[in-house]
Amino acid sequence: MAAGKEIRGKIKSVENTKKITKAMEMVAASKMRKAQDRMRAARPYSEKIRNIAANLSQANPEYTHPFMVQQDQSKKAGVIVVTTDKGLCGGLNTNVLRLVTNKLRELETKGSKIEAVAIGNKGLGFLNRIGAKVVSHAVQLGDTPHLDKLIGPVKLLLDAYQEGKLDAVYLSYTKFINTMKQEPVMEQLLPLTSDKLVVDKSSHSWDYLYEPDASTVIDELLIRYVEALIYQAVAENMASEQSARMVAMKAATDNAGNVIGELKLVYNKTRQAAITKELSEIVAGAAAV
Repeated sequence: MAAGKEIRGKIKSVENTKKITKAMEMVAASKMRKAQDRMRAARPYSEKIRNIAANLSQANPEYTHPFMVQQDQSKKAGVIVVTTDKGLCGGLNTNVLRLVTNKLRELETKGSKIEAVAIGNKGLGFLNRIGAKVVSHAVQLGDTPHLDKLIGPVKLLLDAYQEGKLDAVYLSYTKFINTMKQEPVMEQLLPLTSDKLVVDKSSHSWDYLYEPDASTVIDELLIRYVEALIYQAVAENMASEQSARMVAMKAATDNAGNVIGELKLVYNKTRQAAITKELSEIVAGAAAV
């Protein structure tokens, strides 16, 4: 019964793996709810600061912030790549990194040099493998994104754009649609397009008293707005990560159950064949006597 013993060992191994994937599925489901709540809680702040910045830019049209000025002299572009720190979340990172690869190829075709910021271990490893210039990175963010950990690395690209060293800054992350669907996104962060700062005509508009002056207030607000966009992208990516991991672990658990069923069927057939063979030998021996 050497073959039977080997199959029993395989069944035990797959059962242990199934226990692990089931536990990981439950943990991911718990973290997913918290990540979704955190992501939704960040949306009102981002929307409100966008409305205020839009009203301010309309109220003071003679001043244009550097973030809204189109640069085209440096032939350099910045890319912020938001990925996860850990794997086992299906094709989440693969999809967004494929999008990043296509964008980098497109920018290089136009003659632009790339400066990248990696948020997450998987993105950092990918950028290093392809030889991209990584100017800064943020890894090991944990389950809760903290703005103070994100702003330092990203500020290098924001300052470079303000100084005219970059023509554009792009942000790539995975957008949370629902538990079963996450969509990789590559969007232009800078320069801020006018359609992002559209005043809501249905609501009333305000006139503001500026302290110390309009340009200073607009400068601070637009910096906060860009920071809010980056934080929201990381929060969306974390919600997508936990959802994708829960789905992937559920699929792994189901597959383990199927494998166990198939192995048990093979084991039973092998065992039955061994019993039949022994019976045949006994009957043949008795007939010979």
